[in-house]
Amino acid sequence: MARGLAEAFLKRGPIRTIGVVGMGYVGIPAAALFADVPQYHKVYGFQRDSATSGYKIAMLNRGQSPLGGDEPGLAALVQKVVAAGKFSCTADFSRISMCDAVTLAIQTPFRDPRDLLPDFSALHEGIRLTGRHLTEGMLVVLESTVTPGTTAGTARRILEEESGMVAGKDFGLAHAPERVMVGRLIRNLQEHDRVVGGIDDASTARACDLYSPILVQGRIIPMSATAAEVEKTAENTFRDLQIAAANQLALYCEAMGVNFYDVREGIASLKEEGVTRAILWPGAGVGGHCLTKDTYHLERGVKELGGDLDWPEGERSLYLSARAINDFMPTHMFHLTRDGLARAGKEVKGSKVAILGWAFIADSDDARNTPSEVYRDLIVAEGAEVIVHDPWVKDYPGVDISPDFEEVIRGADAVALFTGHRGYRALDPEAMKRLAGVGHPVIVDGRNIVDPDLFISQGWVYKGVGRGDKNGHGMKER
Repeated sequence: MARGLAEAFLKRGPIRTIGVVGMGYVGIPAAALFADVPQYHKVYGFQRDSATSGYKIAMLNRGQSPLGGDEPGLAALVQKVVAAGKFSCTADFSRISMCDAVTLAIQTPFRDPRDLLPDFSALHEGIRLTGRHLTEGMLVVLESTVTPGTTAGTARRILEEESGMVAGKDFGLAHAPERVMVGRLIRNLQEHDRVVGGIDDASTARACDLYSPILVQGRIIPMSATAAEVEKTAENTFRDLQIAAANQLALYCEAMGVNFYDVREGIASLKEEGVTRAILWPGAGVGGHCLTKDTYHLERGVKELGGDLDWPEGERSLYLSARAINDFMPTHMFHLTRDGLARAGKEVKGSKVAILGWAFIADSDDARNTPSEVYRDLIVAEGAEVIVHDPWVKDYPGVDISPDFEEVIRGADAVALFTGHRGYRALDPEAMKRLAGVGHPVIVDGRNIVDPDLFISQGWVYKGVGRGDKNGHGMKER
């Protein structure tokens, strides 16, 4: 353990005041949970007062969560900690100097996955602002998913340049990646094991002390900062790989005329000691901020850290192949729509297509990297009229989203289900067909949430991901 840093932490005393930089899907629930811990006296949420997100400051200080969707426990917790005076949000980054520990939860998207160049501009700005107000004995923790090597490399360099201090001697530095999913943010932060990695033993120990009080079930898993970065990127890469395996099998099942879901049930039934068949579900595409880019962080890390990679000559990365499969699924949905319309005697051009679901995940307003957008662009490029419904997403740049389900379905030649929102799980094919007002409307199910036989019996043309047993059904006259 670095003696200088250990002494700096000892001189500073226990962590009492915490700053959270970035008030988004990770920062808000994390800040609220920190503020609810008795031993933490004050938590500051730091948010730039920008045209696009500055509104969050006033909302949070009124005790209101700016995050939409069904997020159990979050609104009540924000209201509680604000009323208690333990949490406030500010655009005054100089207050970082008052904090004993600062966490950064800022998005790290890729500008173009083809060249593996991430857009770290927002994160770097957050690190710079933190560094300018850094004081001796402070702990800085990156929660953002980053390319392996970032914490001990670029982040350390920026913090040292801005503060004039030395990481590992004057202040601590660690990486503790978030492991949350929209719709269960509070529960995930409290119950999931927390991976914590410092640039040295003293930083790791201090970061473990920071996160331990908010865990009610999970445990702390300590490691190095770079190992923690690899863990997070690999964690999401593996999930992406599992989804791709299910998507590829679904495409195979369609081609062979069988039901993927029958096949999946059989595969998943094999359970015994030392044997697992954790097969996931196929679908209309993978969205969100994490799975769509973390593979590229992992791949870039291998290149950036410069180690010799022993690899089969000429073979593509398995992980990048998985990304390509998952990115293809909205295109497959387009193909299913085109084929369904052809069975109804129509072309995509001139048809009206209704998209049900713009959020990338059920019962949420999170539309980051939504696969619905890829599908919409393909359909529009073919000359179709497109209208979108989502009960949670209110607006999206360049896209009109209607909350009126009947308006969206009225006159539709095809309906594409992209999100498994709770409200879509009991669709009435007879009522929808009356609204559509066409002889054989097309339903394209990208989430396996409608009963194919029920829709087919009402005269619909049914197409579904993985439903090779139904995609060539006979036409029913109604």
